[in-house]
Amino acid sequence: MITLKQITDIQTLMLWREEVIRNVFGVIPDTELLESNREYYRKHIADDSHLAFVAERAGVECGCGAVCLTAELPSPDNRSGLCAYLMNIYVRKGFRNQGIAHTIVRRLVEEAQARGCGKIYLETTAEGKPVYSSLGFRDMPDMMKYIEVREGSKS
Repeated sequence: MITLKQITDIQTLMLWREEVIRNVFGVIPDTELLESNREYYRKHIADDSHLAFVAERAGVECGCGAVCLTAELPSPDNRSGLCAYLMNIYVRKGFRNQGIAHTIVRRLVEEAQARGCGKIYLETTAEGKPVYSSLGFRDMPDMMKYIEVREGSKS
């Protein structure tokens, strides 16, 4: 059985965040990045705009996920203007393909819906895409990301 518990303890959140940065981004986080994450947690856990969960199977922590709640200008496709960005979704290798990611994402979606979010979105890796697609997520073809072009670099 998979259980989820909401986490508000900064130390626990930081341990999971560092693991995600190492294993998903393939980067060893430096002190500045870790401190920026710690400050983010302090602010957004306190104001309830960031909800984080840890999954357990047989009493062993095996995965995590979070939702960042924001607001944007209401629009025809998001009349409330409330948005939920699902993030930091991660399952340790030995626990993958056991329904844990599905359980985490379903809970995050439920939390977002309960708060009236009309837009729920996430970024994905190729490995995670089938999980999200099976839960109703679809590609967003009309989005772009700004990446600064530096002098001397090819664009």
